[in-house]
Amino acid sequence: MAGVSIRDVKKAYGTTAVIHGVDVEIADGEFVVLVGPSGCGKSTLLRMIAGLEEITGGEIAIGSRVVNDLPPKERDVAMVFQNYALYPHMTVYDNMAFSLLLRKADKAEIESRVQRAAEILNLKPYLQRYPKQLSGGQRQRVAMGRAIVRDPQVFLFDEPLSNLDAKLRVAMRAEIKALHQRLKTTTVYVTHDQIEAMTMADRIVVMHDGIVEQVGTPLDLYDNPANVFVAGFIGSPAMNFLDGKVVAAGTVEVAGGVKLAAATKAAAGAAVRVGIRPEHLDLAADGQGIAATVKVVEPTGAETMVLADIAGIEAMAVFTERHDFRPGARINLKPKAGLVHVFDQASGKRV
Repeated sequence: MAGVSIRDVKKAYGTTAVIHGVDVEIADGEFVVLVGPSGCGKSTLLRMIAGLEEITGGEIAIGSRVVNDLPPKERDVAMVFQNYALYPHMTVYDNMAFSLLLRKADKAEIESRVQRAAEILNLKPYLQRYPKQLSGGQRQRVAMGRAIVRDPQVFLFDEPLSNLDAKLRVAMRAEIKALHQRLKTTTVYVTHDQIEAMTMADRIVVMHDGIVEQVGTPLDLYDNPANVFVAGFIGSPAMNFLDGKVVAAGTVEVAGGVKLAAATKAAAGAAVRVGIRPEHLDLAADGQGIAATVKVVEPTGAETMVLADIAGIEAMAVFTERHDFRPGARINLKPKAGLVHVFDQASGKRV
């Protein structure tokens, strides 16, 4: 196993730059998730680690080796793709064994490695089946098994769960996390789904427009987002934002002249954007808190999700209690103490 060092890495297609000097250090045995919206550069960065895309600038090291000029087969990485990429004319066993056959491994080693991977992934009953005879989740496990038999220094996952239904995605998330805990192989995982990132990662790299916005543990990003983009991307439902201004030390004023306690270093009079997570809003007594009008109520059983209008801005509130609100009803909302985030209105940075 080995760590991965990404140092000032850039990527351009002709005159169009898509990765703008990314720096990330991934420790040996760490599970790091690259997350961001479509087009942010996360899959391109993963493909550069794999050697499937050339690097325009900077360097990538796996362990102590700089791999910029090495072909994919010499980087000692194994990649799991979104579309499984299985050979349809080969059995599960042969799909998993193929890379070892190319290496001219002896028959006993191939048998041992394939059987071990099949046992880890509960694929033993399916070794003589063909991909068309498997479910989507089983095919993805075969793709993972093919990566495991190679015993690489680094696993690379490129949105491997995108083609699965919601229930199976949850199950496969747990399987991949358990697999990492068992093998302890350095893993770089790409997804646009921030719930996947939050539940699976040791650390998350949030990307946007070819740059890294923030790197941290899932809870650190949730509790201490560095800017408006990270705050709005991490967390589900997304954070609510209200424009306001600082009126005194530790106090901001938002829509309707409502004053909220908030930890901020911004000076009085500064124009700010106030962020409040839906799950951090409580109901307030009449005449208190932020006045809102109910637009949509979504009961899920465990929670009641309420989409409301606050001075012309849509905001979401999530209550663990059950409420029988009706569209058009007037309610008052107040943020939980100490859970108001403040960002500079111009730069978007946390202040």
